[in-house]
Amino acid sequence: MEHFMKAALEEARAGLAEGGIPVGAVLVHRGVILGRGRNRRVQLGSAVLHGEMDALENAGRQSAAFYRESTLYTTLSPCAMCSGAILLYGIPRVVVGENRSFLGEEAWLRRRGVGVEVLQDEACIALMAGFIEARPALWHEDIGNV
Repeated sequence: MEHFMKAALEEARAGLAEGGIPVGAVLVHRGVILGRGRNRRVQLGSAVLHGEMDALENAGRQSAAFYRESTLYTTLSPCAMCSGAILLYGIPRVVVGENRSFLGEEAWLRRRGVGVEVLQDEACIALMAGFIEARPALWHEDIGNV
């Protein structure tokens, strides 16, 4: 599990280096990363390309069975949009790096049968805290507060 969260964190750091919001994710199927992603709203001028959505997109079109056997690792608690995609595709497990910066729709996911594990990973917490302090307006835009 630590290996996969580190991969998601690499994506988050890459997004920050590109001038974006440091949230990364990986979609893992049977122990193999098949989709990597990072929040690329800024980089691509996208309204919806959060890290989780980017990882799903980069995994390509898959069967329903594929998603039911997958785990999504994300550095930050998933928002309503990303949680909706998790539910739509039937992903049964989500591992969250941290939810102190933003508490997404974890309760909704759990009510719908998704296993949600929150690590409170110090590297994820520090990355988001530094970003929020440095770019508060961009952060609030991304989470829908502006």
